[in-house]
Amino acid sequence: MHIVMVIGAGILLLCVFAMFGWLWGASTAGIALAVKAFVPVWLVVACVNMWVGVSHAGYSVREETPILVLNFALPAILAALAAWQLSRG
Repeated sequence: MHIVMVIGAGILLLCVFAMFGWLWGASTAGIALAVKAFVPVWLVVACVNMWVGVSHAGYSVREETPILVLNFALPAILAALAAWQLSRG
């Protein structure tokens, strides 16, 4: 359940980045730039989530690595698709 909540938070954060991209740029180029900026921020957040799982929840790095990949990959793939679609138009 925690994985679903983290992925949902990532998608919500992606939407927030896209909205701020529209507010700052008022164009699809501004949204695309904001969506691209989301990816490194989300990587940091996913790594912090992994660190919490290792240091506080008692999981090993080996157990947490696939969860890190899943938590990072799904919102990052959505961001890449959004940036690609926005750059086409």
